[in-house]
Amino acid sequence: MKPRSSLAFALLVVPALLWVAPSAHADYAVLRSGARLHVTGYEVKGDRVLLRVRGGSVEIPATELIDVEPEDTFPLPPPPNVDFGARYATLIHAAALKHGVDEKLIAGVIAAESNFDPQAVSPKRALGLMQLLPTTAARYSVGNVFDPAQNIDGGTHYLKDLLIKYRGNVVLALAAYNAGPDVVDRYGGVPPLAETESYVHRITSKLASDASH
Repeated sequence: MKPRSSLAFALLVVPALLWVAPSAHADYAVLRSGARLHVTGYEVKGDRVLLRVRGGSVEIPATELIDVEPEDTFPLPPPPNVDFGARYATLIHAAALKHGVDEKLIAGVIAAESNFDPQAVSPKRALGLMQLLPTTAARYSVGNVFDPAQNIDGGTHYLKDLLIKYRGNVVLALAAYNAGPDVVDRYGGVPPLAETESYVHRITSKLASDASH
């Protein structure tokens, strides 16, 4: 079994050197928020730590990293029938009240963006439940994108601003959330991108279905 590694060991033994796990093994970075991020390696850079994740990398303050645990000590993932929407219902409700955005719309965006995976990382470096880009996270003061409460609050705030920008037009707000406001403005509506069109259709169809019941 691979010996347990720790942040202290990394700081003492491999400062500023990239450690890469064997290709058949990955570990879990334990964050101060309590989240665990699946990583294939990390690099210590002074007061920052670069975490290697599937599809890219994430840089966080060293103070946010508690430990790095071997994969075989981490509990098995929950069964596929777990209702993740219910797990985050309280946080979604709080964000909806704070920003005046429909709870079902928030939940729909989370489902489409990350399928309720708080540690999701896209190839474009969108992070967490609502897949915030680092620039968007910074704009809305999201210090830890993998913290569900912070991510949902920041993502909902961004969604609210898009709804304001497009005068309550949910379709355009969703298109902008997916493709970016500049792209929506350039086309004067939903851009002819298969990903964006599918994204908007999935969320609005679910909202319409829920409203009819």
